[in-house]
Amino acid sequence: MNKKDLRSKYKALRNQLSAEEIEDKSLAIANRLLSLDIWEKTYFHLFLTIEEQKEVDTEFILQILAGKDKEIVVSKSDFETREMTHYLLTDNTKFKKNEYNIFEPVDGLEVPVSKIDVVFVPLLAFDKNGNRVGYGKGFYDNFLSKCKPETIKIGLSFFEAEKEIDDVFETDIRLDYCVTPLELITFD
Repeated sequence: MNKKDLRSKYKALRNQLSAEEIEDKSLAIANRLLSLDIWEKTYFHLFLTIEEQKEVDTEFILQILAGKDKEIVVSKSDFETREMTHYLLTDNTKFKKNEYNIFEPVDGLEVPVSKIDVVFVPLLAFDKNGNRVGYGKGFYDNFLSKCKPETIKIGLSFFEAEKEIDDVFETDIRLDYCVTPLELITFD
């Protein structure tokens, strides 16, 4: 299936989820993450949930990271350049919603991409090869292409893998893992 069709399919599937299902599935994903061998790392990049898009609720992951005293990094997106600026999450970080309903830090201590060890990647769909489909703006592929090669990329999905995404581009960055409520998938 191509990316456009996958976007439509998985947006529709997400829209069918109740708030309780989203909470239960998000908690299952967070718990499954605990079995990954990533917890010796320091800098973890986490996306903030867009509730209107019925995304995985990352609040549970945020609590795990805070409980393990990890450095949590959040981003602000520039829709003209399709670049993201990354900030350290602190008690003083102030947020505001942008026009796409994304909570973003207003300002703060900027973190260079070279420091980021683990990235939790939002997605709509993924395949058995570790390719992902996002919203189609290229923010994450752009960001991930600038990360150091050993940065661990972990997709979070309510749904299981598709067999294959037909229209994968050379610039698409593959995941190392994808975590669903039912399984943890490793890609080679």
